Amino acid sequence: MVYRMKSRYRAAVTLSVIFILSGPVRAQKKEAQVQFSAATTEVAARYGKDTKRLIGDVMFIHEGAKMYCDSAYFYSSRNSLDAYSNVYINQGDTVHLYGDHLYYDGNTKVARMNRNVKLINRETTLTTDELDYNISDGIGYYTRHADIVNVENHLESVIGYYHTRSDLFDFQDNVVITNPDYRILSDRMKYNTITKVAFFMGPTEIFSDSSYIYCERGWYNTETDISQLNQNALVRSKTQTIKGDSLYYEKVNGFGRAIGNVEIIDTAENMILRGKRGIYYENPEYAVLTEFAEFIQVSGSGDSIHLHADTLLSVIDTSDVKHIKAFHGVRIFRNDMQGRCDSLDYSLSDSVIRLFYEPVLWFEESQITADYIELHTERRQPKTMYLYNSSFIISQEEKDKFNQIKGKNMVCHFRKNELYRIDVKGNGQAVYYPKDNDGIIGANKAECSDMIIYVKNGNPKSISLLKKPDAMLYPLETAPVNELLLKGFKWQENLRPLSKQDIFNK
Repeated sequence: MVYRMKSRYRAAVTLSVIFILSGPVRAQKKEAQVQFSAATTEVAARYGKDTKRLIGDVMFIHEGAKMYCDSAYFYSSRNSLDAYSNVYINQGDTVHLYGDHLYYDGNTKVARMNRNVKLINRETTLTTDELDYNISDGIGYYTRHADIVNVENHLESVIGYYHTRSDLFDFQDNVVITNPDYRILSDRMKYNTITKVAFFMGPTEIFSDSSYIYCERGWYNTETDISQLNQNALVRSKTQTIKGDSLYYEKVNGFGRAIGNVEIIDTAENMILRGKRGIYYENPEYAVLTEFAEFIQVSGSGDSIHLHADTLLSVIDTSDVKHIKAFHGVRIFRNDMQGRCDSLDYSLSDSVIRLFYEPVLWFEESQITADYIELHTERRQPKTMYLYNSSFIISQEEKDKFNQIKGKNMVCHFRKNELYRIDVKGNGQAVYYPKDNDGIIGANKAECSDMIIYVKNGNPKSISLLKKPDAMLYPLETAPVNELLLKGFKWQENLRPLSKQDIFNK
């Protein structure tokens, strides 16, 4: 008997617990009923016994929003309504929504406005044919194109969300912002009407009179003209284009800072600057590239100059002449010319390349060194080259035989892109190996203050000794071996860049 009573007690407790736990699950929150008033109220039985027809000075109130119209049907059991003619919704004294027809669901709090729809929120006006507006979260949504006016900006898109409380638009599909100073086209964009900042989440173009901007991610402040551009970012002015994985740009100041795959393209000078990092100023024009920095002088013939250095600068001097300056670890490659030095200056106005600190240039078979080298070009081809102090030109005849020309200063002359004459001025010395049809006939050693040497295929062809000449042709078997390498001889073929990729090798 005691056992049965305990069992019944436990069963009753279990049922009570189940009821308590299941009660809240079955119960549903009931939404607040829409309140209304009107000049005339009628029962519209044909639409349902709970339907009322409201005529004249109709007003609904729900969740702090007020709705007005000329006439309406209210479905009390569904807590919803249809409103017609001069429909107007007011929420929080800032949101004003107008249209010809409204369907409002009090349970979902979504107002669907149709025909001649206009949403006004502070300085922003949105017009469209159909808009869904949630009065609970203050978000409007359209799918049939909308035009938005915010002060000087005219915005439009096919699909969009408008967050009225944060003043943020989320635009999708054929997004356009038009302003007297620029035009923005985008696949997807967010725009804050207070901060005037546009955020890009897809391919975007910005057009203005002075520049063109492209990116696939980023933002643009339409008030300050400052932008952060990511993914295939590009800024193009009338003469130059800047590219980078990430590009920060201040249009008013003409300042740009780029990171990752940076390119500055100058169409006027047919040149490209590349690097991993770069900064740029438009006026006065100034650019700095670092980290795998490369300068390319583009040639229509495909024979472009490629130059690498730790740091590259593009600057305009006081005479309005553009210079390319390279610092530390300079390496140059072109099919017919290669070079190395510590620092370099290339003046684009007079096409003069100046090489500093242990410069070395290679033309075909010739290795050319001096304390300082100045190469004058014409139509991007070498014309005249000046060698100052410790000038030395070497070409290899055979494995252990080198043609050598040495002097204080030299002037090298080019014709049809080939070195053909060398003028030695001061302390001239030469060692070369003349040939006949059977090969080398001896070793010629000459000393003369000034000399003129004619070159063919990079090797001496003839020498004119001008002042105090002293020359001797030795048979190979009796040539003084210790005198056949002039003082200061240094063969650097192992340092010669053999391709445009080699310029990045230390």
